[in-house]
Amino acid sequence: MAVASTDTGRQGRPALWFLAPFLVLYVLFIVGPAIYGLVMSFFHTSMVSTGLGEFAGLSNYAEALSSADFWSALWHTVWFTILTTPPLIALALLFALLAERTTRGRWFFRLAFFLPYVLPSAVVALIWIWMYTPELGLLSRAVSAIGLGEPNWLGDPDFAMVSLAITTVWWTLGFNFVLYLAGLAEIPRELHEASAIDGAGPWQQIRLVTVPLLSRTTSLVVVLQVIASLKVFDQMYVMTQGGPNFATRSALQYVFDVGFTDFRSGYAAAASTLFFVVVLAVSAVWLVMTRRQEPEL
Repeated sequence: MAVASTDTGRQGRPALWFLAPFLVLYVLFIVGPAIYGLVMSFFHTSMVSTGLGEFAGLSNYAEALSSADFWSALWHTVWFTILTTPPLIALALLFALLAERTTRGRWFFRLAFFLPYVLPSAVVALIWIWMYTPELGLLSRAVSAIGLGEPNWLGDPDFAMVSLAITTVWWTLGFNFVLYLAGLAEIPRELHEASAIDGAGPWQQIRLVTVPLLSRTTSLVVVLQVIASLKVFDQMYVMTQGGPNFATRSALQYVFDVGFTDFRSGYAAAASTLFFVVVLAVSAVWLVMTRRQEPEL
């Protein structure tokens, strides 16, 4: 037994050496800054002075929880998540089903749906800013051509968030699309053949066979999409800078503004920690859901 354990330890050493660079970088750039940010949230840390500053206790957290701007930014983030999550799940599933059933040019449809996802956020923002440009943009001209009134896509506080949601759906649909393709590939074709022999049509096969067997994939897609939507920052910051009148300022942009514009790093760390708790709660819900779906041994 001692010899066997020694051999196992020797076999595991190469794996540790391969993991060591990643672990060092992970501690330096993820774990370390996270711990320092948590510590900083209890101090009046400022970017214009050195050190942590005066001890603040829980006053930064109390100020964030009583700030109307913080709750407004959090609501904007939740509203953006509500606008983007359902279409990004439903459309990804629909397009994955269509691409899976296509016999010719399947590679083209897979490439076409996934290609926007690899574009940098700044490129996507510039493309859609041009499309939303009044009287000049492609989308504005299309709306005017069919006789509808041209909305102020990014300048109207009631419509700016919807415009950002449309951009995000076009941009990030490919990731969920690939996840659903992977889930469809794991479904045995014998099940569809058996249901067809029993008289089930294509819609019945999707509703009674495909969708139930994709339940684990759907739960994964839901939680990943919710977390991704909650962490929105890039497209909002580039396209609207949080405007008009802070109507599209997300929680992360609020943290950025108070940290790098107001130079209140300690307060920004506290607001960031509160937002992290929200994202962590969503992850915990997903963990509970997946545990319940595990088959009992």
